[in-house]
Amino acid sequence: MTPSQLLEIKDLHMYFYSREGIVKAISGIDLTMHESQVLALVGESGSGKSMTALSILRLVPYPGRIVQGEVWFRGRRMADLSDSEIRHIRGNEISIVFQDATAALNPVITVGQQMEEILQAHSDISSASARQLCEGLLKEMGLPEPSRLMETYPFQLSGGMAQRVMLAMALTPEPRLLIADEPTSNLDVTLQAEILQRLKRLQRERGTSILLITHDMGVVAQMADEVAVMYAGKILESGYRDSIFRHPVHPYTWNLFQALPRVDQDVDTLLSIPGLPPDLIDLPDQCPFLPRCRKATVECRINPHPALREFEPEHVFACYNPVEYEGDRT
Repeated sequence: MTPSQLLEIKDLHMYFYSREGIVKAISGIDLTMHESQVLALVGESGSGKSMTALSILRLVPYPGRIVQGEVWFRGRRMADLSDSEIRHIRGNEISIVFQDATAALNPVITVGQQMEEILQAHSDISSASARQLCEGLLKEMGLPEPSRLMETYPFQLSGGMAQRVMLAMALTPEPRLLIADEPTSNLDVTLQAEILQRLKRLQRERGTSILLITHDMGVVAQMADEVAVMYAGKILESGYRDSIFRHPVHPYTWNLFQALPRVDQDVDTLLSIPGLPPDLIDLPDQCPFLPRCRKATVECRINPHPALREFEPEHVFACYNPVEYEGDRT
């Protein structure tokens, strides 16, 4: 890893072993994150985004297993760390906000106890100081009466409040990397914009890197420095945000953009992607988007999955028949 690299994933394969067969949740992905960077991981549900996040923290649920590849964080190979070392990293250096915040919180322990426990587990801070800091974080998240909220239980919170509490908990130890899995999914538009601004300020002021998992291209456009497009356990395209938005080269990425409404165009019907994502059990060694691709050729059917190749500097894609451009996408 270079000095500026924070996280590096090399040829990661993560499978679930079931009676029906081997579910290839992640099939050989490579990702690199740098200090103070926001990387957006986008794609349809079931593409492997959340499993990638859990693999980073060695939290893959049974019967899943990492069968190949490496995850490096700040120059350390995560598979080589002891249980105590990995526990120190979780929550202290890497925090995660789960998509279902209500399920992630313990329903029988107060919000204050859960937040203070995180702080005291990773530092020698006093109980009074921990409480004061936690109340300040809740206030930063736009939650009213933080001192009263500290005494409430998670089941007494709305979905949006629980989401903001989870964000506050994740930011409590000031992590180097924040993994945000759909962090604004339960919030209305006004609160969504406010939370995204706070995350952006956190990244700017503290230098926190953010791995942002989302379906929302509007959030990607506002937050991300780089984008990786994931589908059926593989990364089909990645690059700088502006390059991806101007020139989505892989047919899957291009289809994602065509399915978005635009204020500068009068379109009666949005383009949809035909078919369904593939069954991940025993996937063949070919492009997983092949059955749904309008640009598929004979080469796509007879050759293995295409390797990533460069379209522009730092913009790579995996396709034998990419979308071609004569000018910018405007």
